[in-house]
Amino acid sequence: MTAPWRILTLAPIGEDLMKGLLAPLGDAVELLFPAVRDRDGLFAALPAAELIVADYTGLLRLDAEAVAAAPRLAFVQTPSVGTDSVDTAALAAAGVPVANAAGANARGVAEWAVGAAFALCRHLVRADRGVREGGWPQEELLALGAREIHTQRVGIVGFGPIGVEAARLFGALGCAVSYWSRRRRPEAAATYRELDDLLACSDILVLALPLTPDTAGLLDADRLALLPEKALLVNVARGGIVPDETILAALESGRLAGAALDVFEAEPPPAGHPLRSHENVLLSPHVAGGTGQAQIKVISAVRDNVGAAVTGRPVTNVVNGIDPQVRRR
Repeated sequence: MTAPWRILTLAPIGEDLMKGLLAPLGDAVELLFPAVRDRDGLFAALPAAELIVADYTGLLRLDAEAVAAAPRLAFVQTPSVGTDSVDTAALAAAGVPVANAAGANARGVAEWAVGAAFALCRHLVRADRGVREGGWPQEELLALGAREIHTQRVGIVGFGPIGVEAARLFGALGCAVSYWSRRRRPEAAATYRELDDLLACSDILVLALPLTPDTAGLLDADRLALLPEKALLVNVARGGIVPDETILAALESGRLAGAALDVFEAEPPPAGHPLRSHENVLLSPHVAGGTGQAQIKVISAVRDNVGAAVTGRPVTNVVNGIDPQVRRR
């Protein structure tokens, strides 16, 4: 009888949920969980792991040292679209395919981007806060000037599933939508522009691309200076693509009239961080994709790929260039 595949779950997903999710695989799998959710617990569990469901929080990160401590590892599935909780290059060097849940949260994140843009255009957070504090900031808000969103030129940096869906939603509102990505999309319902050109004609700039060594710091102070005066920034990508200090400087200079941030360089940002108290910043704790519908899609992607790996079928959405046919070590 073939020994069961040992599946190590690092994500903070309940044991009962994981057991129920993989119950159809029966005796073909054995579920493992770290005894303690820290680095010592991670390293104690790694030697037995053949498949890993990664930790989307990044607490139990699979870095190069962790990969070297898992000699039997054959496949890693991230329960998220982002893969920054795993060292994809180290896993590729070890011949281990890494897959994500591509597209699972595209609609949810795109809707958050549109909602955040509405909030910035109409100063909704400032209005709510003022009234809750006992004021009536009508004149102040009228002086700031509200914008009708259909008049805004929207530029989207990154054109994966989230960028595509955001372009569709902004376009449906009547916005002129442009995009930049490393690969042109001839079928796109938006205008392709080179990055600097895109920045120069974006009243609302939406970031929707992964954080990689190539995109870290992509939007520096010089690039943000290309934006029109009083532009708005919506970041549903990752912190570090545009550094926090760069955003603050652009807000102080007036280049940015407002920013909606679901992501930060350090999560959570330190207590007392200037972004936490800035009047023109809408803050969110990395939950743009946290809808019930998106979570169901993510869990389904995990279930389907683990099932494929265990039963000898190729997995989908491999992101590190390794053969999607998982082979036991």
